[in-house]
Amino acid sequence: MLFIHPDFLWNTNLAKMIRHYDFFFYETKEALFLSEDEEQLVLQIFENINNEYHANIDPYSKHIIISQIELLLNYAKRFYGRQFITREKPSHTILEKLEFKLDGYFNQHDLTKGLPTVVDVAASLNVSPNYLSSLLKQLTGKSTQAHIHDKLIEKAKEKLILTTLSISEIAYEFGFEHPESFSKLFRAKTKQSPQKFRASFN
Repeated sequence: MLFIHPDFLWNTNLAKMIRHYDFFFYETKEALFLSEDEEQLVLQIFENINNEYHANIDPYSKHIIISQIELLLNYAKRFYGRQFITREKPSHTILEKLEFKLDGYFNQHDLTKGLPTVVDVAASLNVSPNYLSSLLKQLTGKSTQAHIHDKLIEKAKEKLILTTLSISEIAYEFGFEHPESFSKLFRAKTKQSPQKFRASFN
C-alpha cells in the first residue's frame, strides 16, 4: 500500500488534478484487475518511489516522487480503460441494464418530481456513480447524464408525434419547471425546436 499525506501534495500540479482520477470514488467491488505485465509495471513504480524515499533528500526528491505517483495514477487510469474494453460482457451487460432501467423509469414513474439522477441510476445498477460514468464514456463516449437526457429526448419525441399535448405540458410531465429549459435541451440535442420537430410530422 502507498500512503500519501495531503501536505506532501500541497502546492503541486497533482494536488489540483487528483480529483479528476475518478477511480478514487469507485467501490471495492469495482477493483482494477491487472495483467502480469501491468502488475510488474506498477511494482516497478512502487520500487522507484521507495528508492527515492530512502535516498538522501535533495531539492529534486519531492518532485521525482510526485512524478512517480502521477505516473502510477495515469497508468491506473489507462488500465481501467483497458478493463472496460476487455471485460466486454460485464461492461455491455451494464449498458443494456441501463437502457432497460431508463425505459422503465420514463414509462412508469411520475416525472413531474424530476428526472432520475445519476446517483439513482447507478444505485439501481449496483455500481458507483463514478464507475458507471467512466464505463459509459469508454463504451459510448457519453456520460451517464447524457444517457438520461438522450432517453428523455427519445420519449419527448414520442409525445410530440403521438399526442396533442402542448410543449409546456410535455415539459411539465418531464419535471421541467420552465418549458424554456425543456426547449433549450431539446434544441441542443436535436438541432431544432420541439415546435419545428412536431411540425415536420404534420
